[in-house]
Amino acid sequence: MLKWKPIMLELETGKNIKMEGVKGPGDQNAPRDTYKIAYIIHFLLGAGNLLPWNALITAVDYFAYLYSTKHVEKVFAVAYMSSSVLVLIVMLSWGEWSRRLNFRLRMNLGYSMFVISLMVAPVIDWAWCSSDSNEPPNGAYAVTVASVLVCGLADGLVGGSLIGSAGKLPKEYMQAVFAGTASSGVLVSILRIITKASFPQTPKGLRSSAHFYFIVGTIILICCILSCNLLYKLPVMQQHNKLLQVDPLCSRPKFWSVAGKIRWPAFGIFMIYVVTLSIFPGFIAENLESKLLRDWYPILLITIYNIADLLGKSLTAIYLLNSIKIASWACIARLMFYPLFTACLHGPKWLKTEVPVVTLTFMLGLTNGYLTSVFMILTPKSVPVSEAEISAIVMIVFLGLGLVAGSVLGWFWVI
Repeated sequence: MLKWKPIMLELETGKNIKMEGVKGPGDQNAPRDTYKIAYIIHFLLGAGNLLPWNALITAVDYFAYLYSTKHVEKVFAVAYMSSSVLVLIVMLSWGEWSRRLNFRLRMNLGYSMFVISLMVAPVIDWAWCSSDSNEPPNGAYAVTVASVLVCGLADGLVGGSLIGSAGKLPKEYMQAVFAGTASSGVLVSILRIITKASFPQTPKGLRSSAHFYFIVGTIILICCILSCNLLYKLPVMQQHNKLLQVDPLCSRPKFWSVAGKIRWPAFGIFMIYVVTLSIFPGFIAENLESKLLRDWYPILLITIYNIADLLGKSLTAIYLLNSIKIASWACIARLMFYPLFTACLHGPKWLKTEVPVVTLTFMLGLTNGYLTSVFMILTPKSVPVSEAEISAIVMIVFLGLGLVAGSVLGWFWVI
């Protein structure tokens, strides 16, 4: 049976009401997530939330071939992150409007947008690029970037809804969501390696492998659509929803008042993604080279990062750091990655080899995953349950701001 610590509901009357989480008082027959179906679905939805982004950045070899004169990874990062944060800000600014769109509708809309945007690149190839052509048609790059913008909009809609919902639930569901987001990177990386290795290492083989890769990703997203429609039909989720209903007299918390209460974790999550996105994927995919591994090098580095990120987010299921203060200082310490990666680019010859770069990439992913999971688990439980959902959304907004700031800072590697 899922268990979580009692949470105090602070109502306008000033009274405190204690909730026990899964079971209501005196209810010995409350539904249980016996087969962990709700946990598995949260994991799958978390994976689906980041799968399109991971699919776009891991196909670095494909996009580098099509648009060899463009800084594809850096442009994708700015387009995707900016549109994602824009949606979150709109959802907060017009909260009443966003609440009228129930969870299932928002999730279905977001995942449908994911499916459409992920299929744009192969459709462009099928429709306009002949197998003998080395150049994409005019406007193809602009359409591809536009699809990334749409993908970012969908991410803001799905991510804000999913994490806001999980923030009100026992902490294992938030852990499942973030373990899922990390697993999507590993899944996509393995999928890209398999599809790339399965076709001839020719331009036509590269395109065919990428098309197959995007189709498999789309099938996984369709499974996510089916899963999110099943989630809130589960008895255990219906029971959680009943227990988490707050007295109608309780006013909806204001964004900035909640943000003030969680300013340290919000700052920490912002710093995590400023550092990470200014290095990954743009610097790793475009600035580092290997004569031995050639175009396999960025794919393998992205795979190593994703494996480390998954390990970091999974570690919280074994050991959870219970100090937000220590976690915040650890985020500041990650600024050391800047001089270390700079040394790999401009330092001694031995630092430019694959081993130091792989080690740093692994540590970048591991610390990113673990600290993100720590903040996202602890923060919603550090405020009253009536503010848990909005605290999770505050964290996602600051995470998104960090993503945008980091993706913009990533351009400084070009200078």
